[in-house]
Amino acid sequence: MRSETIQLETGSKDAVVDITRQCADFVRDEGDGLLHVFVEHATAGLAIIETGAGSDEDLLAALGDLLPADSRWMHDHGSRGHGRSHVMPAFVAPYASVPTLDGSLALGTWQSICLVDLNVDNPHRRVRLSFLPG
Repeated sequence: MRSETIQLETGSKDAVVDITRQCADFVRDEGDGLLHVFVEHATAGLAIIETGAGSDEDLLAALGDLLPADSRWMHDHGSRGHGRSHVMPAFVAPYASVPTLDGSLALGTWQSICLVDLNVDNPHRRVRLSFLPG
């Protein structure tokens, strides 16, 4: 298995960051197999969604409705609503797996691999990419 970590900056507000290009670059010289993507944080997740047509904003809005940034959270250090960031990975998993065929991601036409981050207290993210040959 080949593995490496990429570093991302997500900023100071809720974010959906498209990492498809970095994932495609990672598997470019590989053959058939499986790309496993894992975010090494307790407060972020990965989603395979369409981006650029409003779906990323819709995802953040849905998460805001489901997990409001208010004072209801028992895990209450950090910024207001920080506890929701620790609950989010139960809904947006911290991992995703994508088949690769002849060194290309076998994604659907409109699918992108995205980091989802609601933790405004930590904009520095590490994502591990691992390739398992077929």
